Amino acid sequence: MSDQRFDIAIVGGGMVGAALGLALAQRDFSVVLLEARQPPLDWEPGSYDLRVSAISRASQHLLENLGVWQAMLAERVTAYRQMHVWDRAGFGEIHFDAADLSEPDLGHIIENRVTVRALWEAFDATGLTVISPAKVCGLVIGDQDMELQLADRPPLRVGLVVGADGARSQVRQLARIDARNEPYDQHGVVATVRAERGNQATAWQRFMPRGPLALLPIEDELFSIVWSTTPDEATRLCEMSEPSFNASLTQASEARLGALFVLGKRAAFPLSLQHAERYVQPGVALLGDAAHVIHPLAGQGVNLGLLDAGALVDALIAGRESGRPVGALRDLRAYERARKGHNLATQLTMDAFKHLFGNDNSVLSLTRNLGLGLSGRIAPVRRLFERLAMGQGLELPRLSRPAPPR
Repeated sequence: MSDQRFDIAIVGGGMVGAALGLALAQRDFSVVLLEARQPPLDWEPGSYDLRVSAISRASQHLLENLGVWQAMLAERVTAYRQMHVWDRAGFGEIHFDAADLSEPDLGHIIENRVTVRALWEAFDATGLTVISPAKVCGLVIGDQDMELQLADRPPLRVGLVVGADGARSQVRQLARIDARNEPYDQHGVVATVRAERGNQATAWQRFMPRGPLALLPIEDELFSIVWSTTPDEATRLCEMSEPSFNASLTQASEARLGALFVLGKRAAFPLSLQHAERYVQPGVALLGDAAHVIHPLAGQGVNLGLLDAGALVDALIAGRESGRPVGALRDLRAYERARKGHNLATQLTMDAFKHLFGNDNSVLSLTRNLGLGLSGRIAPVRRLFERLAMGQGLELPRLSRPAPPR
């Protein structure tokens, strides 16, 4: 076994892995973060990241408690106060408003790179060790520790290996944890667009037979879009001329925001449902997309991952306070119990929405239109949806709660 030892090795330095690493290092665990590619921490002024996230209130609290929220606010962070969801060619529509909850907003739309940069720049104030580039190629279970084998580097001896390395997790594969994967036969087309009527601090989502169109506000006149559709149609949308794409997008949005104009490049990525059979085993824990992948229609993916991170921090602290070694299976199972049921319920709900709204069956069309219409008119039901979207209404990890007043 290697002489270099850490309490915890986190494989994957994206938003979830970086948040977990920062949280654990701030709480005096010895942590090494392994990332295949150093993320870009500088970019051209006026450019936009094609990948954005709808950050819930619970995720905002976690980022505040980690001390990075103010740095993010200095970048491009857009609060949205309302959300409009409607079905195509029907009367079903629901409108959410932060004023219903006496809240300043429903959440924030943030470019992924902004969150990653704030987290990575906060590493310097902790004892966290970063190895990048790093490629994990083996995992050996020892009597007390795990040995993490790396390409072109000496192995690491750790108490716990955390897989935060995405849907194709190398850690999950090396740990021989199976995952159920169901491709949606959809791709998500992403782009930045300008709206003739501005974004009105509102997120918009329209359901169509081939998939939903989401418009997420990022600046006064701008949106980041995720347009879910068939793979062939996604390719066509990415390859068509800008005027043709603008016309297609404006039509798909029913011109509710006037004409829409694409800015810069477009890209597409495949969509699927995936869930690991288990999140933990001795010496190994999975979180974020390594454990579960959901349809992006509600923008909940990163929020679930950040709740995972908070729950794992709680479990590891509880174990340390009770004198158990880092990565004790008892504590890992407590983390899994705290998160697996909620993740699965959210995943199945999003899957049901996807199938219900992506169907031309006349009976289902009437049902969903009635459901949206009634939900929009019954205030308690509407407020329940609003609170769930904000990350409220469930037992939250300590990091995901508001900081106590000083």
